[in-house]
Amino acid sequence: MKQSTKKIVVILAVIALVCLMVYNFFTGNYNQMVSLDQGVKSQWGQVENVYQRRFDLIPNLVATVKGYAAHESSVLTDVTEARSRAGGVMNISDEVLNDPEAFARFQRAQGEISGALQRLLMVTENYPDLKANQNFIALQDQLEGTENRISVERKRFNERVETYNIFIKQFPRSFIANLSGFREKPYFKADEAAQSAPQVSFE
Repeated sequence: MKQSTKKIVVILAVIALVCLMVYNFFTGNYNQMVSLDQGVKSQWGQVENVYQRRFDLIPNLVATVKGYAAHESSVLTDVTEARSRAGGVMNISDEVLNDPEAFARFQRAQGEISGALQRLLMVTENYPDLKANQNFIALQDQLEGTENRISVERKRFNERVETYNIFIKQFPRSFIANLSGFREKPYFKADEAAQSAPQVSFE
């Protein structure tokens, strides 16, 4: 084999090896981004589930309180209206994760519900008969458990988002992410009303 032919073979082998390395790097990182993205979406589903559970508890809670404190109409109306407003952003796809404004609207609506529920449960302190009602006690326990679950699932969601965001923003992965359409996802931000489980004392 001629010297020039050997050089060509070596050059082609090096080029093939470099191409293979680039391909493996690209596909490996792309597949990891897909996996992390799916993890974020899966955790988003858990967040939606616990918010939906709270959403479903509200009518029974309002009806029970109304039976004992019908004249607290402004507080009852606040809860009902907050739930109604949130209904428009409750059943949404995970596409909201790629739209920071839509994500902010979702969080704002859920925060309004949390605030309205806290006001409602504070009002119930004035009604001993209501606080002793077994149906109310059961609903309050379910709501408190759900609020705690919301806090846990939001924290897990933020952890998944952090892992994903860090991965796609690191160079040279950021180049692959931009080419492939992977974008930074929003976090749940601290919100006093949304983060705090409603507190009711039965003393």
